[in-house]
Amino acid sequence: MSTTVAEQLIDVLHAAGVRRIYGLVGDSLNPIADAIRRHPDFEWVHTHNEEAAAFAASAEAQITGRLAVCAGSCGPGNTHLIQGLYDAHRSGAPVLAIASHIPSSQIGTGYFQETHPERVFADCSHFSEMVNSAEQMPRLLRIAMQTAVGRSGVCVITIPGDIGARPAAHPTGTSPLVYGTPTGLPAAEDIRELAERINKARTVTLFAGAGIRDARKEVLQLAETLNAPIGHSLGGKEWIQYDNPYDVGMSGLLGYGACYDAMHEADLLLLLGTDFPYDTFLPGSHTVQIDRDASRLGRRTPLDLGVTGDTGATIRAVLPLLKAKTDRRFLDRMLSRHAKALEHVVAAYTRGIDTMRPIHPEFVAAQIDDLAADDAIFTVDTGMCNVWSARYLTPSPHRRVIGSFRHGSMANALPQAIGAQTAAPARQVISLSGDGGLAMLLGELLTARERNLPLTVVVFNNGSLGMIRLEMMVSGYPYFATDHGAVDYAAIAAACGLDSIAVDDPTEVRPALAKAFSSPRPFLVDVRTDPNALSLPPHITAQQVRGFALASTRTVLDGGVGRMLDLARSNIRNIPRP
Repeated sequence: MSTTVAEQLIDVLHAAGVRRIYGLVGDSLNPIADAIRRHPDFEWVHTHNEEAAAFAASAEAQITGRLAVCAGSCGPGNTHLIQGLYDAHRSGAPVLAIASHIPSSQIGTGYFQETHPERVFADCSHFSEMVNSAEQMPRLLRIAMQTAVGRSGVCVITIPGDIGARPAAHPTGTSPLVYGTPTGLPAAEDIRELAERINKARTVTLFAGAGIRDARKEVLQLAETLNAPIGHSLGGKEWIQYDNPYDVGMSGLLGYGACYDAMHEADLLLLLGTDFPYDTFLPGSHTVQIDRDASRLGRRTPLDLGVTGDTGATIRAVLPLLKAKTDRRFLDRMLSRHAKALEHVVAAYTRGIDTMRPIHPEFVAAQIDDLAADDAIFTVDTGMCNVWSARYLTPSPHRRVIGSFRHGSMANALPQAIGAQTAAPARQVISLSGDGGLAMLLGELLTARERNLPLTVVVFNNGSLGMIRLEMMVSGYPYFATDHGAVDYAAIAAACGLDSIAVDDPTEVRPALAKAFSSPRPFLVDVRTDPNALSLPPHITAQQVRGFALASTRTVLDGGVGRMLDLARSNIRNIPRP
């Protein structure tokens, strides 16, 4: 039997397969930290900000599919966790957060560092409760763990430090976590109506999200039966794009190819396992949605039919009722349009530019893609790095791409790389970091060095918040307060004890990346990229065009002719042609 509540907590976690906790130690965490110190098969992964601890745990959970754990001490220690926990929760990562608390006798008195963690984390968790006595353990902990795994998200246990030090009241026992994804089958009448609508439609487009992760084979079989193009969201890209003869690209602000056209021109659009949030990119009609979570049905767009059920199980049930569509003219037209768009977008900055300075970020992303291992794990910062990864990283059956795709938090890439490399030490891990994001959690370079993780950080160093700059301009504002000047991140990394190299010459990009990828130590590649290389989505509204033109005019009138000329030269090849 465990001696203290804290020892019991670690023993229960260990029995469930957990081997580490990410976080910063602190006084209210002392009983837990000491229990880890004395455990022969458990470790504390010291990060330099609790936010990074939550991001790292989230990445581990996404790579392994199993429970991962982070912790923060009382007050500001655990409130730092919240950004990473929001991201983990929205990403469906099974993460347990341990929020230690002030002494139980002081709760409610306005004591030093007092917060109410069980309330603070309620919005970014499925379960957030406080352990008020030793008698509640280990039951409350097991409820939290199973809820995180069963509902694919965050659960939080708040433990006052003094309670963690108390003697355990109950036997620890054994009770394994139950993993598994429910494969719910829709009602028979829904299957029949789905089949009727598909059979009635002359042309069909499939749009896949991350929910088709376990249904790739079924989605491709459905596309073959219907001669249907397949588009995808950013979350669905890594699961459906590779080796897909029906692929027409991605929709949304980071999109490319013919996906938008295929969704709008089809007689019927099938949304498969996606909670795609950008309703302005959806047709708003002739749409059917399939999702295992009924609460998501119709919340983004009006539906002709909503079907509650597992995507794979639903497709398997409906396929025998479908009439094969032999006319592939719509599919061929979309595939041709997609190829033409790809030639324009992908080639714009990746061919014939090895002498251009500043270095174009697309060229860097293309080189990363070419040199990276077939089972590499990429972590991607929010902002323009999302664009370059979405357009230039090639998925494969074994590659993974992790980012803050649903919460949109900056600074996620480096701490997620730390979690991914810790969970998968034998795999190549590459962080595509924006200079703005890296600067936010710069201290995590120390974490990488202290643990000697062989990850590579590629910094797209343009001295600018590129995505925010673009957002300002399409809204009609001249960009303002987005440019922060040159910073030598290679020198900073070297001062932190990492191997590093700065790259200004495009001919040096590939050798520098190759050197970094082969290093057994953490390595940072500081690539000085063009701040004027902006990305335009595949569908631009008249309002956005007017806004961009207005911003350009305002900038010229403000004396910035040179800046706008540089911008025009950088992006003229990226302007979509009718």
